[in-house]
Amino acid sequence: MGSSALPLILKPVVTVKPDQRVFIGETVTLTCDIQRGGDIQGYSWFRDGDTDYPYTTTAEFSFTADHVSLSGEYSCRGERSDSPTVFSDAVTLTVSGLPTSTVTVTPDSPVFTGETVNLKCVINSDHSNWRYEWYKDSVILQTSERYTVNRDTLTIRGATESDQGQYWCRGQRDGRPNSSTSRFLSLSVKDSPTSTVTVTPDSRVFTGETVNLKCVIETHQPWRYEWYKDSVILQTSERYTVNRDTLTIRGATESDQGQYWCKGQRDGRPNSSTSSSLSLSVKGLPTSTVTVTPDSPVFTGETVNLKCVINSDHSNWRYEWYKDSVILQTSERYTVNRDTLTIRGATESDQGQYRCKGQRDRRPNSSTSRSAVSLSVKDLKPKPELTSDPAGAALTGNTVTLTCRMDPSTGNWDSYWYKHTLNPETEKKKTNSYSLKIDSVSDGGQYWCRAGRGKPVYYTQYSDALWVNVTVSPKAVVTVRPDERVFRGETVTLRCDIKWGGDTEWTYRWEIEGTNNQYKNTVSRTSTQELNISSVDLSHRGKYTCTGQIHTQSSQRSDAVTLTVSAEAQASVRVSPQPWLTEGESVTLICEVSGSSKGWTFSWFRDHDHLSDSSRGAGGSYTLSPAALQHTGVYTCRAERGRPAYYTHNSSSQTLWITGVSASVSLVINPSRSQHFSSDSLSLSCEDQSNSAGWTVRRYTEKKTHKLVQNEQDLDV
Repeated sequence: MGSSALPLILKPVVTVKPDQRVFIGETVTLTCDIQRGGDIQGYSWFRDGDTDYPYTTTAEFSFTADHVSLSGEYSCRGERSDSPTVFSDAVTLTVSGLPTSTVTVTPDSPVFTGETVNLKCVINSDHSNWRYEWYKDSVILQTSERYTVNRDTLTIRGATESDQGQYWCRGQRDGRPNSSTSRFLSLSVKDSPTSTVTVTPDSRVFTGETVNLKCVIETHQPWRYEWYKDSVILQTSERYTVNRDTLTIRGATESDQGQYWCKGQRDGRPNSSTSSSLSLSVKGLPTSTVTVTPDSPVFTGETVNLKCVINSDHSNWRYEWYKDSVILQTSERYTVNRDTLTIRGATESDQGQYRCKGQRDRRPNSSTSRSAVSLSVKDLKPKPELTSDPAGAALTGNTVTLTCRMDPSTGNWDSYWYKHTLNPETEKKKTNSYSLKIDSVSDGGQYWCRAGRGKPVYYTQYSDALWVNVTVSPKAVVTVRPDERVFRGETVTLRCDIKWGGDTEWTYRWEIEGTNNQYKNTVSRTSTQELNISSVDLSHRGKYTCTGQIHTQSSQRSDAVTLTVSAEAQASVRVSPQPWLTEGESVTLICEVSGSSKGWTFSWFRDHDHLSDSSRGAGGSYTLSPAALQHTGVYTCRAERGRPAYYTHNSSSQTLWITGVSASVSLVINPSRSQHFSSDSLSLSCEDQSNSAGWTVRRYTEKKTHKLVQNEQDLDV
């Protein structure tokens, strides 16, 4: 029986995924590929010939390359029971660590604010196609205007202190492990070196001085210096020179005021500096002004003081004096005490232009003279003019103002006053006016004045004598029309009279004493001497006085006149001797106004008819002489006065009974008693002694006459 042929076994081939070069942590798959292998029962694996590796039933053998020691020569063979084994060729597997990434920085850290910084991510690997991620302080960075990424480089433009921190990077690839995380790179950002400006002698300089500005940069060398004023770079000139770090300004003027700053430049890092500005103030030198006492012009023989006033808060000045541009030397007549030049016994030769200048050891060391003062010296002694206000006669009780007037162009003077004699002086006053209180006639007389000033006092000539004539002040007198007692609605005229021999016209001032005993003006300085009050009322009550005035002088105040205002005027009438009379007898009716008797005229009425002969009652009485029967009736009166006329109320009525001549009659009342009652009977009997018949009995009441009974002599009531 013939035996079957054994299958041909080819040599196995080992393949590796993902690659024969892998990184720690990757999964490696080895495949034992046997062509026409037939019935392979299993696979044996070998590393570096070592048979201790696993036996697998499949052609693949996978494991994690977690250590570089797994590197080596890997081979395999297939296992069959009926055939010999055949070994594959060995495949070399290399296990290595992840590629490392490192961050480099250009320029070196620390960097300076404003610089551009480049950070580069360097991956230690022969692999390519990396994508780069950047982190700052564990936060992934996003690209922006300031942060840009170009392949492996992160660029930071215009670095600031906020860019300080820990930077690191990592690489990414498709399908294979990332690179390892780089170590941190610490980026430090510092301010650029600061430049400071110092000034000598001081930031407050004076015109004409030389100023040195120094640019001080504390770190790095060497620097080139740039100077700026108010943001404009300075160019050197005759006045502006630069020597290394120092700017010199010669002959400073006010135009040199401003903000100065400097900047350093260099070839290495840092290549520039920043500066704070310095404010330079340039002021004019203190000015000196000359004042003169007394005011120019002065007069020969006077003592003159010239004072040098320097407009400055500096002290310790030494003073120089110049006359007409020539420096003055001290002498017996010219003495200097600190800031004051004194000229004693001035003469016309002292006229000229005077100025002064201050000197001192420290800044500012001099002053400038603003302008010279012109000193004028006159030879003739001045003479004041003495005047009085008012001029002419002065009235006692008033004040006369004497004025000692000097020519205003001669300056300020004190006034010295003299009365009756030129020695001694009455009073010295700083002003040129003297108020003379005229208490009596003895205050009149001759007065002089003269002016003086300075120490020692320089006196002018005496003025001409001025006579003050004093007259006793007249007293004003107030009269009232129509009366001091008036009634509401009347027109009242108060007149102020002053007995005065002169022809000067007076003006008048009226005052009324109020309830608080204070005077208030009712008329203020009027040229009329009469005060008219139309339609007087109760508010016009009070005590009235007046004063006359001539210019500034017043008469004596008048005695007060009390004006009494009553509510309304009432006329009353009475008869004398009696209202019963016989024809041929005389009777007088008297009309009176209660509480007032001046200025009234009267009107009379009988039975309400105006009597045409009322003029007979102008004096307040109306007389019938002889009386006639037709005069019997009821009489009333009314009073009037003033313009416009003021009328009283009509008086109560008064009845006159006038009878013809007859025998004597008498009225008999029965019962005869003084008091009667309305319930009682009363008998009136008119009896005559002749018992003749034909009599008519009349009853006279207050308003009417009644014919009661004729031819009867008895009347029952």
